[in-house]
Amino acid sequence: MTSRCVSSAGASVRRTIGPVAEGLGGQVGRAVLRAIAAGATAAARSLLRSPSSRTPTGTARRAPSGPRRTGRAPSPRSRPAPSAPSGPSAPSGPSAPSGPTRPSGGNGYPGDFTGEAVVEYRPDPDGDADPGEVVWGWVPYEEDHGQGKDRPVLVIGKDAGWLLCLTLTSKDHDRDAAQEARQGRQWMDVGAGDWDARGRPSEVRLDRVVRLDPDEVRREGGTLRRDVFDAVADEVRRVNGWG
Repeated sequence: MTSRCVSSAGASVRRTIGPVAEGLGGQVGRAVLRAIAAGATAAARSLLRSPSSRTPTGTARRAPSGPRRTGRAPSPRSRPAPSAPSGPSAPSGPSAPSGPTRPSGGNGYPGDFTGEAVVEYRPDPDGDADPGEVVWGWVPYEEDHGQGKDRPVLVIGKDAGWLLCLTLTSKDHDRDAAQEARQGRQWMDVGAGDWDARGRPSEVRLDRVVRLDPDEVRREGGTLRRDVFDAVADEVRRVNGWG
C-alpha cells in the first residue's frame, strides 16, 4: 500500500510539472522533472513513515469532565442543628400598680399610723376596700407586731397605698371604761352590723390607727351608716388631735 501511494505521488508530480519541464527543453527539462519527482517521492515516504500521518485528522473527543475520584471516601458534611423557631413575643400589658412600701425585716408591718389622716366617707361596691366600709384583715397586736389576730376593721382613709383602719370588737368596754382610759384606750359604740355573724353590737377604738395592705384584706362586713361614720370621724379627730 505504501509503494502505491509513493508511485501515485510521483505520477501526480510529473503530470503537474511535465508541461513546465518540456517548456525548458532538452536535457535541462528532463533533469528538472526527475529532481522534482524524486523530491516528491521522498516526501511521500517520509510522511508515510511518520506516526502522526497515520492518525486520521479531525476533532478529538475529550472525555467528559467529572468529579475527581480519590481513594478516600468523601467525608460527610456536618449539618448545623436547626435552631428552634422563636415563638411570638408576649404582648406587654399594663404594669401592675405599686403596692404599699414595706420596710425590710420583720413581718413587713410598717407600724401604726401617727400622722394626720384625711377622714372621708366614700364606700363603693367595686370589690376594693374604701373608707366607710368594714372589712376583715390580720391586725398585729399593739405590743408585738409579730403576732396578731384576724378581726374586722373600719376603713377611714388611705395613706401611701395603705388602708387606715380602726379596729372593732364585740366586747363591751363600758364595764371597764376607767381601766381602758388609764391604758390610753378609748372606745365608741357603733352598733351591730353584718360584720358580726351573731348580730352583736360593736365598739370601735379611736386612739389607734392601724395600717393594712389592701391586697391582704377581705371585703366582708358591709358598710357603716353615714351618720354613724360621721360621728366616728368627729371623735377620732378629737382624740388624735387632728384639725
